[in-house]
Amino acid sequence: MPKYIDTHSHLYDNAYGNTSPEVVRRAVECGVTKIVFPDTDESVRDAMFSLASLFPDNVFPCIGLHPTELGPDWTSQLEAVLKYSGRKVYAVGEIGMDFYWEGYDEAVQEEVFRAQLDLSLQLGLPVIVHNREATGRILSIISDYRGRGLRGVLHAFTGSYETFSEIQRYGDWFVGIGGVLTFRKAAIAETVRHIPIDRIVLETDSPYLTPAPYRGLRNESALIPVIAQKLADLKDLTLEKVASHTTSNAEKLFGI
Repeated sequence: MPKYIDTHSHLYDNAYGNTSPEVVRRAVECGVTKIVFPDTDESVRDAMFSLASLFPDNVFPCIGLHPTELGPDWTSQLEAVLKYSGRKVYAVGEIGMDFYWEGYDEAVQEEVFRAQLDLSLQLGLPVIVHNREATGRILSIISDYRGRGLRGVLHAFTGSYETFSEIQRYGDWFVGIGGVLTFRKAAIAETVRHIPIDRIVLETDSPYLTPAPYRGLRNESALIPVIAQKLADLKDLTLEKVASHTTSNAEKLFGI
């Protein structure tokens, strides 16, 4: 059975209730032997680390403050992230910018984003970048860090090949490909044909973005092979080659 890594999964989310351990075990049984847990905010952080502690060989937690979780007390929220920086973590994320929802404060999002990029450099860790309708601003910010060793993954990548090419100019960057790849008429299905396999990692973003034909159901890491098969079909590669390359890429990026 091919071995996979899910580089972005929120299996600690309330959507799983008390079944989270069972969902992790099911993923491992399906060959998804390593799962990266991105952080979002202090409301889930303890649950994330608690679940990760049950599966030390399979689950790899991160720390970060998600742009849509910023409140009026964002400075204390950021300080709360720093309190966990002494733990064994594998990335700073999920961080980034989100201009989709009304009422966002671009200046605050940028300040928090930059602070966490700085944290990743201090800790020698990659970043997991969330981007929703903020591509130009994110690329501009990341370009400021060129030559400083910043590296990471553009999570849930659905952008253009031009965006992929630009981010390559700024360091060691991968794109996270998930369930959207399987959606009917998804533009990323054409774009991914042109992205080298050695720049791709797989992800589910569970419990969200469930791949076809399971849309409408709760997503979970066990569905990574479905995404891998679609990628293999689009790039005319064997499933084994997709699994081998994407797993190696994730191991390199996160040191797992």
